[in-house]
Amino acid sequence: MSGERELLRHTAELAADFLDTLDERPLWPPATVDELRAALGGPLPEEPSEPLAVVEELARRADPGVVGIPSGRYFGFVIGGALPAALAADWLTSVWDQNAGLVVGGPAAAVVEEVAGTWLKDLLGIPTTASFAFVTGCQMAHVTCLAAARHATLERAGWDIVRDGLAGSPPIRVLAGTKRHVTIDRALRLLGIGSGSIVPIASDEQGRMRTAELADALDQIDGPAIVCAQAGEVNTGAFDPLGEIAELSRAAGTWLHVDGAFGLWASASPELRHLLDGADQADSWATDAHKWLNVPYDCGLAFVAHPDAHRAAMRLTAEYLVTDPDAARDQMDWTPEFSRRARGFAVYAALRSLGRRGLTDLVESSCARARRFAHEIASLPGCEVLNDVVLNQVLFRFRDDEATSAALAEVQASGEAWMSGTTWDGRAAIRLSVSNWRTTERDIARTVAAFERALAANAYSSAG
Repeated sequence: MSGERELLRHTAELAADFLDTLDERPLWPPATVDELRAALGGPLPEEPSEPLAVVEELARRADPGVVGIPSGRYFGFVIGGALPAALAADWLTSVWDQNAGLVVGGPAAAVVEEVAGTWLKDLLGIPTTASFAFVTGCQMAHVTCLAAARHATLERAGWDIVRDGLAGSPPIRVLAGTKRHVTIDRALRLLGIGSGSIVPIASDEQGRMRTAELADALDQIDGPAIVCAQAGEVNTGAFDPLGEIAELSRAAGTWLHVDGAFGLWASASPELRHLLDGADQADSWATDAHKWLNVPYDCGLAFVAHPDAHRAAMRLTAEYLVTDPDAARDQMDWTPEFSRRARGFAVYAALRSLGRRGLTDLVESSCARARRFAHEIASLPGCEVLNDVVLNQVLFRFRDDEATSAALAEVQASGEAWMSGTTWDGRAAIRLSVSNWRTTERDIARTVAAFERALAANAYSSAG
């Protein structure tokens, strides 16, 4: 057996050993940051080390600081797990080491993105004529989509952004809900549009944009404008009224961008896709494959209804770049990256392994388990579920901020489950997100039981 083969085989065993521990290991790791620095730090070695020894040492020293994110009881930040086929394909992606910027850097990588992109448009209810890009995450999907929007809206105003840049250009106004995700603001900063360009539109008690306020704001706009709507508010899972927003945007001649980081996947479910009525009329869409599709991290998706604007915003040329216009698409013409990981392989494998029915089951079972959790947690003393559980998000709190924060800290420290805290309408709250293929009814029951124990422990502590 070659040394390289032995290294890869042993690494696979280490990975499998980690997965085998997920049901028992504490989801929050025991080591402190200082302990990890002591274990992993020190001066750079002067001499080479054997690769197998390096990997074994890394696995041993890093393990106490590894969060159990792949577990079915990790409910933080709308983070899915990694489907077995997607995980294995991701390993192959690293081994193949293709540079998925140009077709000549990996024809299979280019073609697999073409195929997966076509499948995704079908699954997500996006027009077949839309262009697409595989990027690092929803943050860069927003950047890609809004770069296309910037190009198109300024072009309509008679400004050449490619030639003249932003200095002196007509200002672009961006209309977005007060409960928008923060990545919209950062995308605007990165694009030079600036978060100060945002016209905030009031949201209702669930976080949905109020269309009457949007209509009034659009009446005041004179010049280039972009409307950013949301499919899945990050705390409540609520959807903006996309059909009404699309009509208002079309009437005003504005570009409509949809942030569907996780909510866009509701389109895969016959019982949930009504939440996205009108989304197909948008000009661009952003989502994450490493959320509900459950592929490993580093995979966002951008779709644009106007391929010319998309490509004009991204394309680059150089004499040394080998291109063939009759071959598969060169991926770097559609993404903000040059050299890039061939992330389409993992997406292709996930879609092939699930099929249409499997993706539907994944989405619908996640939502059913969120509803089950909401029903069970609401029965605990002093608990209030704050949202209509329309998707996979449950937002809840206990009798006051102190009790809410104490219960969350107790559950997190126990290692039994993990979810994040948040603030909703000025009060402390807890948000649980169900998007992992591993999550079972037993995981939900264990998590509710963890909160029950936390409440009992805090009541005992308060009683002194």
